[in-house]
Amino acid sequence: MIELLQQYGLAYLYTDGNGLSGLAMTLWLFLASMLLGFALSLPLALARTSRHAWLRLPVQLYTLVFRGTPLYIQLLICYTGLYSLQVVREHALLDQFLRNALNCTLLAFVLNTCAYTVEIFAGAIRNLPAGELEAAQAYGLRGWKLNLFLVLPAALRRSLPAYSNELILMLHATSLAFTATVADILKVARDANAATFLTFQAFGVAALLYMLLSFVLVGLLRMAERRWMRFLDPARG
Repeated sequence: MIELLQQYGLAYLYTDGNGLSGLAMTLWLFLASMLLGFALSLPLALARTSRHAWLRLPVQLYTLVFRGTPLYIQLLICYTGLYSLQVVREHALLDQFLRNALNCTLLAFVLNTCAYTVEIFAGAIRNLPAGELEAAQAYGLRGWKLNLFLVLPAALRRSLPAYSNELILMLHATSLAFTATVADILKVARDANAATFLTFQAFGVAALLYMLLSFVLVGLLRMAERRWMRFLDPARG
């Protein structure tokens, strides 16, 4: 174990000598995909619950495709499938973007988590109490102001437990990044195993790092739930 850590300790944590790796890379992938997915999901969730079919149906199709297919396949399509298309290779911007394995990995992660987040937020929007909406409208909130100041904040707070599960699942899903040669925790563990044949130790260190990240994330999410969902428990108000 000491030999393994001496040789690959830094790679497990933040660098393999060539760039970001291990824990730092996993955190970067997780945070970037969740922030971008969250930002994209807000307008899409409103579109998903729209009365207008031309807004609702395209979003419904998108979530159906990305929730109905495995993330691994989506990653392979983004990493190798899209670049095999001639129209992509002939477009300078797309060609440059999809040549980078990290870009392809992030694209797959963002599209996947966004699809699940849209449905989580859309469900919360549909279940908002009618009384809250009527009260807001009585105060003059209409259109985008109603969505911005009442619908989205109330839906986000109520959907926090379900969204917390998506965050944890996405953290674990980042381990698929190694299939695109991205130097995340699992990629470092596989390299260490191949070089030292210390299989239990190499993957054991990776498991401990993922477990540590999960515990920290769960703790932060529980604190957020206690703070932002207190209004749903009058006894604690």
